[in-house]
Parts: sequence; C-alpha cells; structure tokens
Amino acid sequence: MRGHKVEGSTTTPFDMAVRNDMDRFQLVCDVIGRVPALGYRAAHVKQAMRDWLVSHRECIRQCGQDMPEILEWAGPGADKPVERL
Repeated sequence: MRGHKVEGSTTTPFDMAVRNDMDRFQLVCDVIGRVPALGYRAAHVKQAMRDWLVSHRECIRQCGQDMPEILEWAGPGADKPVERL
C-alpha cells in the first residue's frame, strides 16, 4: 500500500486517491505490471487506464470536479449512485 502525499491543494476525494496512486485505475496498472501472465495481452488495458487518468487530470483542472463517470459511479449491484455527504 502507499502512503499519503501532501501537495498543498484542495481537490476532490477521488483526485486525492489519484494523486496518492491509490485509485482503482492505478491499481489495475499495478496488477498488470506485477502479473507476468498478463504481460503484453493486457497492455491495451493498461494504456486505457493511463488515458483515463489523463482525461481525469484535464477535467479536474478545467472544471474543478470529478468527471461524471466518477460522480455517478455506483458499485456492482447498486441500484443508484452512493449518496454523498
């Protein structure tokens, strides 16, 4: 697991996870890099995760909030998005 990085800015909870390399997209990349059997077969997935993170950074910079895919995300089997406090 990784530790918390303090960068002196205010952002969204999901963006803090991204900045600390603990978001689900970075974790997918980590798994692909650590499981030899995935190798080149999952390279396109790893690139898609990296592309998504670039889009996320652009959205945070431009809009100041997470992308709709993050804001509206609900876990598997959930009928509706989780209510935010």
